[in-house]
Amino acid sequence: MTAKRRRPTLQDVADRVGITKMTVSRYLKSPEQVSAALQEKIQKALDELGYIPNKVPDILSSSKSHAIGLLVPSLTNQVFAEVIRGFESVAEPAGYQTMLAHYGYSQSAEEARIATLLAYNVDGLILSESIHTDRVRRMIRTAGVPVIEVMDSVSPAIEQAIGFNNTAAAHAMTELMIARGHRNTVYFAARMDARTRLKIRGYEQAMREHGLEPFSLQTEEASSFTRGALLLRQALDKRPDLDGIFCTNDDLAIGAFYECQRQGIPVPQQIGIAGFHGHDIAGAMVPRLATVVTPREEMGRLAAENLLARLRGEPVRQPVIELPFRLEAGESLRPEI
Repeated sequence: MTAKRRRPTLQDVADRVGITKMTVSRYLKSPEQVSAALQEKIQKALDELGYIPNKVPDILSSSKSHAIGLLVPSLTNQVFAEVIRGFESVAEPAGYQTMLAHYGYSQSAEEARIATLLAYNVDGLILSESIHTDRVRRMIRTAGVPVIEVMDSVSPAIEQAIGFNNTAAAHAMTELMIARGHRNTVYFAARMDARTRLKIRGYEQAMREHGLEPFSLQTEEASSFTRGALLLRQALDKRPDLDGIFCTNDDLAIGAFYECQRQGIPVPQQIGIAGFHGHDIAGAMVPRLATVVTPREEMGRLAAENLLARLRGEPVRQPVIELPFRLEAGESLRPEI
């Protein structure tokens, strides 16, 4: 069974700086109570040691909490709701509770949430990103708990990754759109997180392979139906000859579709539309939305199964588990040529 490592204590920090443990404690509670020069020295020692505050009694600090921290960037996105459902379907029957944390696609927020979860002595972590701050990596090494990153099978993982190839999925859908006659396709991107950038890479690769010019509209704002409608209006202004739209998720694609409907633009005759992830609503629309169907719930189940195996002391057998995606052509692309 995996044993948690001894974590640095206040005394370890104090010894490194050459001050008393009480002074370190005072800094952590109210930094302004110590001098600016000492604040800098204490914080440097905390960072170098990967210090994690302990919010549980000392007697429990080396015990199992039977809780697992699961971090997601959005609580409103159906993608992550399905990952959570898959994870809990395995973890709860095994006697583990999920401690859910939301970080809004912010690296600094992710860092703060991980620090809090580790302070509550979780037995393991499921992360939805593959890019983290140096402090996150130090805290994870210090805590010694198993970690699995989901949603991406390509980026280097801390220990183990379970996901799919975002670049290959976007490349495949772009190829399908080109094969259906949509050669002036614009990519709609939101949030601009690492996975979105991987999808853009796949789209651009496929376009260039066919001698076509890629063009993307990008925003740091969150995805939504209204955002998809706005991006469509911008795309028509910048590329009036566009005949296809490929969106980084189904929300943007649905918003773009209804804006086409509002403007009297026939789909797919004039503009073909494709989304990403394969939400239920994509199959209920008329016409049905073309989309990349991704294995979110299975990803959550496998993450739970592998993390529980690690907690039983089993080694990492597959550092990367790549799950298949599936293309759903729907009815929002032109018929096969």
